[in-house]
Order: sequence, then C-alpha cells, then structure tokens
Amino acid sequence: MVRFSAAKSSSSNFLRKRRKWLLSPYKTKWHETFDQQQAMQTLQQAASASPQQNPDETHLLSSLIHSFTIYNSNPTPNAYHFVIKTLSQTSQLHHLHPVLHRLEHVEKFETPEYVFVDLIKMYGDANRIEEAIDVFFRIPNFRCVPSICSLNALLLVLCKSREGLVMVPQILLKSRDLNIRVEESSLHILIIGLCRIKKAGHAIQILNYMLNDGYVLDFRMCSLILSSLCKQKHSSSVEVMGFLEEMRRVGFVPDGMDCANVIKFLVKEGKGGDALDVLNRMKVEGIKPDIVCYTMVLRGVISDGDYVRADELFDELLVLGLVPDVHTYNVYIKGLCKQNNVEAGFKMLACMEELGCKPDLITYNALLEGFCKVGEMSRARELVREMELKGVGLNPQTYRIMIDGLVSEGEISKACGLLEEMLDKCFYPRSSTLDEIIWGCCQRGLVCKALQLLEKMVGKSVAPGARTWEALLLSFGSKLSFAENTLTDLVNPIQTHPV
Repeated sequence: MVRFSAAKSSSSNFLRKRRKWLLSPYKTKWHETFDQQQAMQTLQQAASASPQQNPDETHLLSSLIHSFTIYNSNPTPNAYHFVIKTLSQTSQLHHLHPVLHRLEHVEKFETPEYVFVDLIKMYGDANRIEEAIDVFFRIPNFRCVPSICSLNALLLVLCKSREGLVMVPQILLKSRDLNIRVEESSLHILIIGLCRIKKAGHAIQILNYMLNDGYVLDFRMCSLILSSLCKQKHSSSVEVMGFLEEMRRVGFVPDGMDCANVIKFLVKEGKGGDALDVLNRMKVEGIKPDIVCYTMVLRGVISDGDYVRADELFDELLVLGLVPDVHTYNVYIKGLCKQNNVEAGFKMLACMEELGCKPDLITYNALLEGFCKVGEMSRARELVREMELKGVGLNPQTYRIMIDGLVSEGEISKACGLLEEMLDKCFYPRSSTLDEIIWGCCQRGLVCKALQLLEKMVGKSVAPGARTWEALLLSFGSKLSFAENTLTDLVNPIQTHPV
C-alpha cells in the first residue's frame, strides 16, 4: 500500500507541474483526423453555396484556408483536390492559379500524383494544352515524383488533336529529365491517337518498333491499325493486304470484324475478286462469314461483272443457312437487272415477300430501272402502281428513272406530266433530264408546253441547262425578237437551285 501511494503522489506532482494530461499517439491521430473531417465538411458547404452568397471569385481558396484554421488543422491534399475538381466542374479553371501557387509555395506535404493526373485531364477537356504541359513539368515543385501515370495522362490530352501530336516527340524527350521511361501503355496511347487522326502509317512504325524491342504483339492494336488503314482515303489494296500478311507472320489472327473491314475496303476499291479471296480464307481458317460479309462480296463480284460467281455466292449463303436481308436481295436484284434479266429480278421480289423480307424503295427502283432499260414501260408503270398500293412513296430517283425511260421511248407528253408532278412535290430533276424533255417538246412542235415547263421550273428556282435554251431558240426561228423578250422575262427572276 505504501508503494502504491508513493506512485500516485509522484503522478500527481507530474500533472500539477505540467498542467496537461498524457495522451496516447492513437488518440492524437484520431483527433487530428476528426478535425480534418470537420474542416472538409465546412469547405464542402461553402462550395455548394450560390455565387450570390460568395461574390469573391477566390472564395473557394479562402474557404479552404478558413475551414482548416477554425479547427486548428492543416489543409490536406484531398482538400486541394476537392477545390481543383470543383473549379473545373464550375468552369472556373482560370481561378486555379492562386490555388496551385499556395499548394506549391506554402504547403509542405507531398502532393499525391493523382491530383496532377486529374488536373492534366481537366485542362485537356478544356482544350488548354499549354497549361496541361506546364503542370506536368512543374510536378516536382509540388514535392511529388512524376511517373508514367502523369505522362500517360498528358499523352492522352495531346493525342486528341493533330496539334497536340506534333508536340509529343519533344515531350517524350523532356520526360527523360524527370526519369520517366516510356512504357507499353504509352505507346498504345500514341497508336490510338495516330489512328484517330488517320495516320495509320506512323502507327505501323510504332508497332514495328514495339515488336523489334521485344514487346508482345497486342492484337487490339493490330485490329485498330487495320481498321484505320481501311478507312484512310489514300490507302491502297497493296498496303492493306501487305500489313495484314505481315501481322499474320508475327502471330496476328484476324477475327470476323477485321476480315469484314478488309472486305469492305476491297469492294470499295473495285477489287471484288480480292474480297472473294478474303471470304474464302475466312472459311478455311474457321471463321464463319455473316450475311454482311457475303453481301459486300456479292456487290464486289457484281461490280466486276462476274455474274456466274454472284449466282454461286448467293446459292452458297443459302446452303450455309444464312438468311438474306433486304440489302442482300437489293444487291442481287441489281445484278440480275444489269444482265437485263429483269424478269428473274421481279420473281425475286415475290420470293422476298414469301420469306418475310419486305422490299424497300431501293428494291423497287432497281426493278424500275431494269424495266425502263429494256423498254418495258408498261411493266414499269404497273410496278409504280403496286408501290403506291403498298404505301411505298416515290422519291426523286423514282421520278428520274421513269422520266428518263419515257423520254427514251419517245413518250414526251407522259414525261412532261411526271415532271410537273415531280416539281409539285418539290423534287428537283437533273439538268440533263430537263434538257431532254424540253428538247423533245420542241422537236414535236410543243413549244408552248416547253415554255410552260420552263416557267414552272423558274418558279421553283430550278435552272435548266444550255441545251434547253438552244432548243427554244431554234424552235422560235425567225421570231428571234419575240424569243429574246420571252426568254429574258423568264431568265431575270431565276435564282439557281442545286440539282
């Protein structure tokens, strides 16, 4: 008992002399964290207040300082991060300078890198590239060691535009001074950026550098470059097929989408035979082509005039169990009409309806053009009536096909009627179509009808071609003074309408 009393007396003397309690480190840390949380809540409340309540443009920075001061605590990195994000979300990036100045020169903590990663992205979203670059190179001033994370954030910003990509080589060179080594992820960002601005050639160079440097081939990058190469205006089939074969040699296995992109490109370039070779190779490699691939190749071989292959392809896709869609039927029907086998195309129309594939305007226009081409205008008119009964509206191309067909058959009066109907619907014919009709009218002595059409065309702000004026002047003959007055009255109000 004596010993206990002595210990108690010693402790009391210690407390009287120093006038404070001994606190454990755990409790000190707990109080500090609690104070910081309270300060953050105060800061968030100040940030959510309306601009009228906070007229000072720098009220967020003032609120940050005040909130932590009243709780006798130091501002935290999260507090600065919150202020930076709030200024970005409220489009006040121009108020970031004093925040960053205080963070750099007043605070002593090590600023986490994620603050600068987000800040670089914010500047990039606001298209303020120079500020993003400046922040990246100032990161060490904020007591932070930059890494590939912040470099990649900057590269993502730069790769959004051609102007930014121009700066990339210099940025990569300067980043060495910060001891940042370019990694595979950085090269992927550059490849994506180059493909976005249709610079597939440069992207291929980077991919080759990666392969030479021992990086594992990334199939996604190969697919991206191949797709970009197929979309470029000046790419050649040699370049596309050359890249594809080169990647195959190093282990790239194209999927169905890759092959579809190549087929689409080859068909567009008029290489239907090459597109068919790609389709056949897909089947050999175990990739089942879909109806889209077959439709594109079908269009390619028909454009090449290889109608035998077209029939074989159409039969093949049916045998494989693929269901033709309206686009497939349209391509095939156009191929039949090109061979003047319009009757077979018309029968295909019935097959479509039996199989539940509804013909569209393109289908009907292809058949109309086929009937007009072989001079079967009566069948063409029947098809037009069928279209109207089924609720398929006529478009400008339908009128042009029918008018051209009537003119070629010498049925000028009917062509004039269709032309007037076309103009009444605010559809505008080609200048060549107008010229043919008015020329035909003048040849048959229907000069008054020609003038009526011309007047109606002028009223619709449609300008006829030179052959129209030639036909009218020749028709007036000796009555040239009357013709000049009449045509002058018609020409004066004309305002050319695109046709």
